[in-house]
Amino acid sequence: MKDITKWSITVALAGFLFGFDTVVISGANQPIKELWNTSPLFHGTFIMSMALWGTVLGSLIGGIPTKRLGRKRTLFWIGILFFISAVGSALAPDPYSFSFFRFIGGIGVGVSSVAAPIYISEITTAENRGRLGALYQFNIVFGILIAFVSNWLLKGVGGDMDWRWMLGVEGIPALAYTLMVLNVPNSPRWLLLQKKNAEAALSVLKRMYNEAEALVHLKEIQTDAALPKSNDKLFQKKYKKVLWLGFLIAFFNQLSGINFVLYYAPQILEQAGLGGEESLFNSIAIGVVNLVFTLIGIRLIDRLGRRQLLIIGSLGYITSLFMVGYCFQASLSPTLLLIFICMFIASHAIGQGAVIWVFISEIFPNRVRAYGQSWGTSTHWVFAALITLVTPFFIDPAEGLFRDNLEVIYYFFAGMMVLQLLWGIFKMPETKGVSLEDLEKQLIADDE
Repeated sequence: MKDITKWSITVALAGFLFGFDTVVISGANQPIKELWNTSPLFHGTFIMSMALWGTVLGSLIGGIPTKRLGRKRTLFWIGILFFISAVGSALAPDPYSFSFFRFIGGIGVGVSSVAAPIYISEITTAENRGRLGALYQFNIVFGILIAFVSNWLLKGVGGDMDWRWMLGVEGIPALAYTLMVLNVPNSPRWLLLQKKNAEAALSVLKRMYNEAEALVHLKEIQTDAALPKSNDKLFQKKYKKVLWLGFLIAFFNQLSGINFVLYYAPQILEQAGLGGEESLFNSIAIGVVNLVFTLIGIRLIDRLGRRQLLIIGSLGYITSLFMVGYCFQASLSPTLLLIFICMFIASHAIGQGAVIWVFISEIFPNRVRAYGQSWGTSTHWVFAALITLVTPFFIDPAEGLFRDNLEVIYYFFAGMMVLQLLWGIFKMPETKGVSLEDLEKQLIADDE
């Protein structure tokens, strides 16, 4: 068990780079816009959302290296991509090269969101899969918090070029992660299903269980491996249910508005009346709340279950999003607005944030898990990129469509969370405490 925890923590650090890379841009948002005098169209399409389009590509293709090269080797190359992106973005001489290096980092994020959750789900037990799988989300929000803190601390360092330090500092943890991941073993399920190496798979399983249990789990995986090859195809009628489950949890995750709030936190707070440097500092409060409630979600995910946490989070989403909208509509105190934004973040952290990566990584059968994870994560990132792309058109202080009516956006997100609540109550299955092989029998059997 000690080895399982150590491997899970190491691999979950990919989530730290994920969180840091995606949110560090919030501190560079305004300085870059002023430096290169970008229009809302260019700024939204290239500066702010280019990394997300890289993430879409990474999540779409991430299943290929994850399956063929293996989870471990894929995770190693993810670290390299993050390092190149950090250094390149910091040194970029123009908006075009900047966008290119942000795109490279986005590919790393996308592939990370496929490979890391799969690896953790495959080396953990049914009893602790939720808790250890949620370590990936914990590291995402820890990376987000450190990005907010880093941006605040580096504000003013290097004068007008402080944003280069904000982006470049990511190279340090990227390099450290790349070296650390060399010490984790290959996934036993990948070793058996893809490499046909039962001896190597058993060796890893013996480090996870006692010898008798390891042999039982090896037999379960071998039985699954013996299924007809036609099962390698993801888009089959028999997988319709899990495809819809993966799509909907990712769809609702982004239609909560979480990336809208995280990516544009300083700008939103500034428009609400919390001035420039203060808005960066208050972004840290958002990061702290995110971290604390993610820890609570991790503690509860194997006790209450994935479905119950999603329902609890949905109720919090609806309340907080409605109140944030009302704060803008009624021009209430910026401090009150910040409180409800923090409530929104807490609702996400304990609900969707804790659940999404665990849920997607466990609902797909062994044979198609890599491609199924790509399906769910690419859905997540396509909507994340679209929301980030169009946001400047809505909130830009000079030209934004809803610059004087930001409440419209929050009321829309609240309405989407009502739909998520209904889906969670009536359609979402519970997956806690069930082995991956047994989950496959339950979810696929329902379609046949």
